[in-house]
Parts: sequence; structure tokens; C-alpha cells
Amino acid sequence: QVQLVESGGELVQAGGSLRLSCAASWILRSYGMAWFRQASGKDREFVAGIEWSSGNIFYSDSVKGRFSISRDTAKNTIYLQMNSLNPEDTARYYCAVTRTTVSRRRDDYNYWGQGTQVTVSS
Repeated sequence: QVQLVESGGELVQAGGSLRLSCAASWILRSYGMAWFRQASGKDREFVAGIEWSSGNIFYSDSVKGRFSISRDTAKNTIYLQMNSLNPEDTARYYCAVTRTTVSRRRDDYNYWGQGTQVTVSS
């Protein structure tokens, strides 16, 4: 079982920035990690993912150019730098781990954190 702990979510004004962190208890090189988000009344959607061994990165079209995912292999931690935030980014952000390659499908992920709330005010 991989334990995931997210942090960094808070209330921010539109146009502002936040950095989320997700620390994993352990992770194998073959795994992938990703950020998903779920707004109230909506499905959980893929935001960004990173292959642990190669560092290959994937983004959803809605955040490309504004958000940046990165990893620190020494700390088993991924980050999500979020810039130019707008109210549509308001959601609970979840960190997830897949035992295979990064996927945009939530069902392909084996471990989930509890999430961290991001609220963007207009």
C-alpha cells in the first residue's frame, strides 16, 4: 500500500499562484504519479501526470501552459505549480499513483490521497 499525503491547497484570488505537494510513502521506478481534481458536482478529472523513471510529463488541455508538474525522486514527492489560477480551477486536488504508465483514466490508478482543497475567488 502506498500512502499519499497532499498539501498546499488554500484560498487564492484569481490570477494568483499555488504550489501543491504530494509525498508518497514509497514508490517504484515503474510507477506513474498524477494529479486529478474534482469540482463540486463534477467527475474527477486528470490534470497532470509524470512517469517516475523517465520524467515524461502529461497535461490536460485545460491546464497546459499554466500548470507545471515536477518530481523530487529523493523525497518521493511530486509538485503541481499552478499559475494564472481562475475560478474554474476551484476543486479538490488529489494525488494518485498507478502501478503502470501514466493514464488519464482515474480507474487506472491504484492509490489515492485524501486531497487538498483549492478555492479561487473572482
